[in-house]
Amino acid sequence: MGVDGTWNMSMKTPLGEQAGTLTLTTDGGTLTGTMSGPQGSMDLEGGTVDGNSLAWTVNMTSPMPIKVEATATVDGDSISGEAKLGAFGTAPFSGSRA
Repeated sequence: MGVDGTWNMSMKTPLGEQAGTLTLTTDGGTLTGTMSGPQGSMDLEGGTVDGNSLAWTVNMTSPMPIKVEATATVDGDSISGEAKLGAFGTAPFSGSRA
C-alpha cells in the first residue's frame, strides 16, 4: 500500500497532545507533502523515503519559530515516529491512514 496518502496523527508535545493531518507523496526516494494542525498547514522540506522509513523537516513559525525534524516508519495502515522540537526535546507521534 505504501506511504502515499493522508494520515490522521497525534503528537505528544510539551504543550499536551496535538492532533493533526499528514499528507504524503513519494517519488522514488523523495518525500513531499504537508503537515496540518492547530498552527496551520506547513510544507514538508528535505523529505526522504527509504522503503517504509521516512524523514522530513518542517519550519514552524507559530506559536514560535521551531525547526521540527521528524523520522517515521509506516507499517501497513499505521505510522509512528518522533519529532525533534528544537530546544523543547523530542515528541513521539503516531497515526493511522485516513
